[in-house]
Amino acid sequence: MTRLALYSKVAEETSSGVIRRYSTSFGLASRLLGSRVRQHVENIYALVRVADEIVDGPAVEAGLDSEAARRLLDDFERETLQAIEFGFSANLVVHAFALTARKTGFGADLVTPFFDSMRSDLSETEHDRASFDRYVYGSAEVVGLMCLRAFVYGHDYDDVTQARLEHGARALGAAFQKVNFLRDLADDFQTLGRSYFPGIDPSSFTDAERDVLVADIDADLRVSGAIIPSLPSSSRRAVALAHGLFAELNRRLEVTPASELMRSRVRVPNPVKLRIAAASAAGRISEIPPAEKHEVPA
Repeated sequence: MTRLALYSKVAEETSSGVIRRYSTSFGLASRLLGSRVRQHVENIYALVRVADEIVDGPAVEAGLDSEAARRLLDDFERETLQAIEFGFSANLVVHAFALTARKTGFGADLVTPFFDSMRSDLSETEHDRASFDRYVYGSAEVVGLMCLRAFVYGHDYDDVTQARLEHGARALGAAFQKVNFLRDLADDFQTLGRSYFPGIDPSSFTDAERDVLVADIDADLRVSGAIIPSLPSSSRRAVALAHGLFAELNRRLEVTPASELMRSRVRVPNPVKLRIAAASAAGRISEIPPAEKHEVPA
């Protein structure tokens, strides 16, 4: 084994540890991926997680103000793009991510929008429809597209099918992000001073507003669920599991009073997660109710 190969192996082992310590849901889903695909997804997740921690987590606890965090995030983006160009980084997580980006064929086209959204968290506390759509695209939809590149690497699809898969990947990323916004509504508002959903005032959040948001998430889940059967077998069951977990979480959000959502964080119990995992492993995809109960605004 060459020194670079050993370094790359250690980098990927480092990234694999991030998903297992930070996310039980995605960690569980990743176990259903084929080994080659799993490593790519773990490489992507680790970089995304570290960037998020710069704007929300340990960086704040360490005492960094918004300007210091911005400089750190700018450096992180610059190092990521350089690693994709040259194939090496002294940061193990960045190095592993660059391995995946170079192998599966993406670069600044997806990386730059992601960092733009992360950067906006340091200055924007409220969103209108346009800024919300930009934020969701950069923070979540492009991550879905990165993962899709890993899923389909080595497989040939015609242009129509590829476009359909990309539409579904974006919808799944959007659904994940919106579910997280909804269940973290209280913490984002009370702790971070942020309000992501345009036109929603968390201090007077109502059941009717919750229903509209749930219906919007369901629409994304229907679009993304429809493309799962077209994914390669190496990723199909894992994506079905992630889709099923967030569909279950959305169902629980739907029946939780808006006032309660402002006091506690809704979770999917571990036994339910395991039941969904078993169904996904057997090839079953969660069904999303038809759009008949609530109108989703244009």
